Amino acid sequence: MITVTEASATAGALKRLTDEGVSIWLDDLSRGRISSGNLAELVQTRHVVGVTTNPSIFQAAIGSGEGYEEQLADLAVRGVTVDEAVRMMTTADVRAAADILRPVYDATGGRDGRVSIEVDPRLAHHTAATIAEARQLAWLVDRPNVMIKIPATKEGLPAITEVIGAGISVNVTLIFSLERYREVMDAYLAGLEKAQAAGIEPAGIHSVASFFVSRVDTEIDKRLTLLGTDEALALRGRAALANARLAYEAYEEVFSGDRWTVLAGSRANKQRPLWASTGVKDPAYKDTLYVEDLVAPGTVNTMPEATLKATADHGNIHGDTVSGGYAQARADLAAVERLGISYDEVVRQLEDEGVAKFQAAWQELLDAVTKSLTGKGVDGE
Repeated sequence: MITVTEASATAGALKRLTDEGVSIWLDDLSRGRISSGNLAELVQTRHVVGVTTNPSIFQAAIGSGEGYEEQLADLAVRGVTVDEAVRMMTTADVRAAADILRPVYDATGGRDGRVSIEVDPRLAHHTAATIAEARQLAWLVDRPNVMIKIPATKEGLPAITEVIGAGISVNVTLIFSLERYREVMDAYLAGLEKAQAAGIEPAGIHSVASFFVSRVDTEIDKRLTLLGTDEALALRGRAALANARLAYEAYEEVFSGDRWTVLAGSRANKQRPLWASTGVKDPAYKDTLYVEDLVAPGTVNTMPEATLKATADHGNIHGDTVSGGYAQARADLAAVERLGISYDEVVRQLEDEGVAKFQAAWQELLDAVTKSLTGKGVDGE
């Protein structure tokens, strides 16, 4: 449990981050975190105003079986399929988390207090199935503060438009490239226009675009290290921040343009940039790097708990660290390209790997639940 004294001592950096216009979301969820009161404590004492999940997070939580025994036993008795069992458990957790965060949702007019759940990652390259799955998840969770996560694959783009057009709030995930990010924003605007044409009030629709950070450094740093020159080594740890800052520049451009101005007149909401994958992978870097150096108004930073704790403990939040850094960001990415490292190749590889990793985690979860259901079914007979 977090004491009042501890909360006061650690609130400084997190409050400053919030005051700068950054919404802090927790990148984790489990039944134990819900039932123990931990999530509620983080909301009350650590300025957490949202939760994101993904297949890897659910694989870690449900794969252990801890806290899910009773529900697994009931599902086994009913003889449900493993896919249905997984969806019953994941949506139950998201529903419970959404209830905990409902006061935040109400207080912020729907801007925060959000809990995200992802469509089956095996559908990442299937538009129609993604749309159907998104509708099903929204129906199963049945909470106004749920966000459905859709991957930013080529096939995911038209799904984003259709789901937004149906009035369902969306968290677009696995964005690595600036070009794809612009396509995501375009898909969102098209969805708002579609919703408006159908008589759906745009003010009730919210969206975030999850732009991945640390994985960019991991891949580019690896290539820079292989080159081994002084120039290459000096560029390590700079590409991910440069990429994210240029994404924010694109966000500012799109959401000040003529097309947005028309929608804003109907009280539509901007699709906020969300910094994802903000846990530092390289121990040589400061563990709060992707928090301190990506402070900008109107953004979301979704953090694993270790990063949240590190920021609370020794984070140095000193104003906007994104706006105005665009020229240097372009120079950093250009310097990487001059060394023969292809930006387009890297971001394409990262998207493919991201989809594959989530698919693998989902399969591991299905396998673990299959084993649990089989065992409980035999015992029950």
